[in-house]
Amino acid sequence: MRRLRAKGFDHVFLALFSFIMIYPVIWWVGASLKKTSELSLPTIWPSIPMWENYSKGWRFSGEYTFAHFFGNTLLMELGNVVGGVLTAAIVAYGFGRLYFGLKGFWFSILLLTMMLPGQVTVVPQYILFNKLGMVDSYVPLVLPHFFGGGAFFIFLLVQFIRGIPRDLDEAAKIDGASVYGIFLRIIFPLIKPALVTVGIFTFIWSWDDFFAQVLYLSSVEKFTVGLALRMFIDQFDIQWGQLLAMSLLSIMPSVLIFFLAQKHFVEGIATTGLKG
Repeated sequence: MRRLRAKGFDHVFLALFSFIMIYPVIWWVGASLKKTSELSLPTIWPSIPMWENYSKGWRFSGEYTFAHFFGNTLLMELGNVVGGVLTAAIVAYGFGRLYFGLKGFWFSILLLTMMLPGQVTVVPQYILFNKLGMVDSYVPLVLPHFFGGGAFFIFLLVQFIRGIPRDLDEAAKIDGASVYGIFLRIIFPLIKPALVTVGIFTFIWSWDDFFAQVLYLSSVEKFTVGLALRMFIDQFDIQWGQLLAMSLLSIMPSVLIFFLAQKHFVEGIATTGLKG
């Protein structure tokens, strides 16, 4: 009886805590269907839902719709995810399997870069891309992902690769596989859960990276979803309902990708660092 009471208390506590966590999202959905004059009211759901907030917000302006901005963002994300996943896997394979001079030293330097604030590199990176004539393009947003994808992702993959038995490498060498063959045929397929994890993190972080987007993009035709949402606030008569509706749609790609790849994501996090 005491165990049932304790379990019931746990369920009630988790339900209340879950409601507290999800309440902002519930309010967000309700507010996206309200008139601007109703946003200050304490009610969650409007008396008359304004579904046109979504259609009007999607049309945005006569020249560009949110479909255009979503297309820009997804195109940029495709390059980020492909570049980040591939190059992080290659670098991690080098640190996790190959032998070369000062390997430990360079790996330590790599980890030290995780402690370097991103703001430190903003000015030199901007000067570099500006001199190369790449400002107001997607190159400054995509190109860095083709140089390792980030120290955190490399470390994550290194730990995963170290958990793969080396006997597989030796067996592949006996069969005549080269270093590149071992990576492509043995290591790369086995680290798929970790690669999915890297891809999800890369997608979400770069999707939400408003600072870099506002720094390098100035043409409206090249704007991402985040910059398009900022244009709502620049209007004289701010349509808050439309803004909230489009901001709600803007998080849908990240949510969908997470739930679709949740199995591999959890597996990649749970098994990272375990020895095989």
